[in-house]
Amino acid sequence: MSQPGRFYITTPIFYVNDVPHIGHAYTEVAADVLARWHRQAGDDTWLLTGTDEHGQKIERTAAANGVSPKAWADKLVAEAWLPVLDTLDIANDDFIRTTDERHETAVAKFLQQLYDEGHIYEGEYEGYYCVGCEEYKQLDDLDLPEEGEFAGQYVCKIHSRPVEILSEKNYFFRMSDFGDALLRLYEEQPDFVQPDSVRNEIIQFVKQGLEDLSISRSSFDWGIKVPWDPTHVVYVWFDALLNYATAVGWGADTETFRRRWPAVHIVGKDIARFHAVIWPAMLMAAGLPVPARVFGHGWLLVGGEKMSKSKLTGIAPHQITDVFGSDAFRYYFLSAITFGQDGSFSWEDLSARYQAELANGFGNLASRVIAMLEKYRGGVVPDAPRDVAITDLEKNVTDAAHAAIGELAIHEAIAAIGSLVDALNGYVTEQAPWVLAKDEAQAERLDQVLATLAHGVGTLAVLYSPVMPQATAKLWAALGESGALLEQRVDRAWDRPGGGTVASLDPLFPRIEIEAAAT
Repeated sequence: MSQPGRFYITTPIFYVNDVPHIGHAYTEVAADVLARWHRQAGDDTWLLTGTDEHGQKIERTAAANGVSPKAWADKLVAEAWLPVLDTLDIANDDFIRTTDERHETAVAKFLQQLYDEGHIYEGEYEGYYCVGCEEYKQLDDLDLPEEGEFAGQYVCKIHSRPVEILSEKNYFFRMSDFGDALLRLYEEQPDFVQPDSVRNEIIQFVKQGLEDLSISRSSFDWGIKVPWDPTHVVYVWFDALLNYATAVGWGADTETFRRRWPAVHIVGKDIARFHAVIWPAMLMAAGLPVPARVFGHGWLLVGGEKMSKSKLTGIAPHQITDVFGSDAFRYYFLSAITFGQDGSFSWEDLSARYQAELANGFGNLASRVIAMLEKYRGGVVPDAPRDVAITDLEKNVTDAAHAAIGELAIHEAIAAIGSLVDALNGYVTEQAPWVLAKDEAQAERLDQVLATLAHGVGTLAVLYSPVMPQATAKLWAALGESGALLEQRVDRAWDRPGGGTVASLDPLFPRIEIEAAAT
């Protein structure tokens, strides 16, 4: 388990066979929000993301584009995968590529250790292989369509493409030795795999009995060479999974590795099996601690189907951010979808939530409060006692949101914060400061109402800052509170003196017509 006060979180490393779509972006944003929250709660936090650049799929994609695999990877990383981090405001601490020397050297060292200790042997394997998944498939992982383009052929259920029959001499990892240890892990640490739907699937898979894992390939050469047999390259998943350890110093910097490890892995549910079965088995074999947690989130669906470039349902993140901005992208996908379940995307839903929850809800509240302070008190937040009911709510909302983040329930955290938005909007309507301002006898009451609203909106700025860093930075500056926003403890967002002199605030979320968004 992670040590208290330390939080190491990872995204999967993404294949560079194509450019990122919003399914990839969803994972990146979720991990980034969790990392930002933990940083602002005072934890020693580290966020890792990166790219997976070896394997047959990359080799074939590069060949189809007339370049070497490394040239293809360099191009995609520079032109697509690094830029998308800026597009989404991802504050990652490291970006690892499996072609990095630090990674390749450590992978060879790890593999040699397992070989020397008897966890790896040579054998032959024949089976159905999906190039898209870079994985041998069992029959229950395949469909056999009776009609259509691939009628009579076994196709991968994930990629809907025919699999290949491969037969080759490989090196195998004795994964079958770790079935009982994995089942004990799942029992002793019920939150090791989440959500429950993914956990139950993993447990049933392991209970059926594990086979040894083919961990090398000799039919192509784009990969890390097996150190004792350079005619083989390391199986891409065995290589890729190790990035989580090599990026924080395994094999080179013991002190850093001990400081950071173990990690919380945020992955799509379709690759949870690799992270919750193969990866901990590898670590057990090496005598290393298993990850702190593996969370397999759901898929983003477009037209009822999983996001897919091949089916022309892939949407580039910038298509959304160019219209709505990165804050709205981050807010929408993490509030509209229960984290851990599948969720459907539509432009209409995005636009409706943007208008109702951001423009008319949070954004309008912020603008009204600052405008009233400027109009009625010359921009100075009154030094007055605040209404206890609202201050108590600020604390309760902060506690609820922080607890939800601890359970990786990002959607619940955002919903809790949203309840404070609703309460403050209701408070404005109920207290009617514009009426109080007309009566000199109500001056003290107006001060109290304005001080309560200013502090409440400041609390919202702190709580929303991991989710919407741009809008909250603008709001915090306009509120004139002391200290930088990122220095405020998000787990104690309510515990601030408040006060200050406000400045004019442009609309945080300008109104957008759905016609503009959908084009």
